[in-house]
Amino acid sequence: MALVRAGLDRLATMAGAVGRTAAEVGRAGTYVARTVGTPAGVRGVAVEWAWLAAHLAVYPAGLVHETFAATGDGYRTDPLPPERRGLLVADVEGAGYPILLVHGIMDNRSVFTVFRRALRRRGFGVVHAVNYSLLTGDVRTAAHELRGHVERLRELTGAERVHIVGHSLGGMIARYYVQRLGGSDVVDTLVTLGSPHTGTLSAYLMPTPLAAQLRPGSELLDELARPAPGCPTRFLVVWSRMDQMIVPQRNARLAHEDLHVEHLELRDVGHLSLPIDPRSVHWVVSALARSDHRRHPFRRGQAAGGREPTTYRRRSSPAS
Repeated sequence: MALVRAGLDRLATMAGAVGRTAAEVGRAGTYVARTVGTPAGVRGVAVEWAWLAAHLAVYPAGLVHETFAATGDGYRTDPLPPERRGLLVADVEGAGYPILLVHGIMDNRSVFTVFRRALRRRGFGVVHAVNYSLLTGDVRTAAHELRGHVERLRELTGAERVHIVGHSLGGMIARYYVQRLGGSDVVDTLVTLGSPHTGTLSAYLMPTPLAAQLRPGSELLDELARPAPGCPTRFLVVWSRMDQMIVPQRNARLAHEDLHVEHLELRDVGHLSLPIDPRSVHWVVSALARSDHRRHPFRRGQAAGGREPTTYRRRSSPAS
């Protein structure tokens, strides 16, 4: 009888989990459906498909690994146009850090074609994109490889710290590096674009070890949820309520007691379009160009009660 009761309890637990999962998927799907039915949502879908087509066209070129060439000129401002020189003079330290771009699953550095152009227009002199293997099956292994990329970039540029921008899985790889492999010592700001910080139900559709790490409640996500006291890295998190890859979409937000986090909430941007959306690009580039967060006397977790992550919203859709 005890075995029967235990079996029934397990079945009840499984049924409850399935029910909760179905409810989450239903709510996420309902929101997306409501959003797509608005003018902003229709425009977002059109942009997603247009960028998909353009991205497929440049994808082959992105498979070639980018070679970094040190110029030896440092961060001179005299050759720059006035607007770019003004950026550097206003915050030389913030804009002087090299930026490393890390793509998402089954993608390559070509996803940052628009993003890196915006960074260069704003005066960032060193913007380097890396490719990791399409056969990557473990976030931890990829994070170790990322550490090697960061160290080589620092050696070539002479920079003490860097910024990292990660799209989708790239953001999770970079976060693991920052929180668990000592990356917080050298990463000034980590930007994540549509990264599943608390997992995504869509990962259940892929029967791979890597996908298992991205499922809610996985061992990897539990590890990232552990305390990270004294972490000085600033986290800029961009997420969209119309993200078709992160389900539910709010799982792309990052809430951690020890991390300094700022969010940008979008309502009508697809997953692939996050690195090209003008609002996303402007917010991230502007934030990277300022270093005032380093002068702030408090950090979340250092003062009683702390403070909630700052959230910026760009409301282009009437759906809620």
